[in-house]
Amino acid sequence: MDKADRDPRIEIIEKTEAFKGYFQIDRYRLRHSKFDGGWTAEMRREVFERGHAAAVLLYDPALDQVVMIEQFRVGAYAAGEEPWLIEIVAGIIDPGETAEAVVRREAMEEAGCEISALEPIGRYLVSPGGSSETLTLFCGRVDASAAGGLHGLEHEGEDIRVLPLPRPQALKLLSEGAIANFTAVVALQWLALNCTEIVRIWK
Repeated sequence: MDKADRDPRIEIIEKTEAFKGYFQIDRYRLRHSKFDGGWTAEMRREVFERGHAAAVLLYDPALDQVVMIEQFRVGAYAAGEEPWLIEIVAGIIDPGETAEAVVRREAMEEAGCEISALEPIGRYLVSPGGSSETLTLFCGRVDASAAGGLHGLEHEGEDIRVLPLPRPQALKLLSEGAIANFTAVVALQWLALNCTEIVRIWK
């Protein structure tokens, strides 16, 4: 049962599966309570069911470097934007898997980096107007001295270039708008605010 089905402020009139392929779309007929004490009229909404994700900003406090990745994104292409995006390591959380396990696995698969410590950043709704996806975000300590090259799993169609960057350079790219992936933007802004503290923790 959906959480909304148990929430007295929300009435689910009908929920149907509109599409199921690589992703899933569910169609809702619902109404919800209003701030003035009344109820909305019935509304129809489609929800993109992508699953839940975890991501990690790889950071080497000794070298003061971040390890970013670059790869093709069809959504960016469809939006008319530059389709090769500078991002951070991320992956979908499979049933029974923890967010921590996902980022440790994906750091090896996508960047060839082993995480030696994790610092939680937060858990966020990615696009709550039309998707149920949540993102659990971390900063991960790595040794960036040998980071680089091409990575990714061929059977998943991944073609990933690893980009080790001095932290100031990464923040400069952020300020110039060269980093357009929102997860990477949030993670780098967090690092800009918390760098001194994370270096102290990871001494």
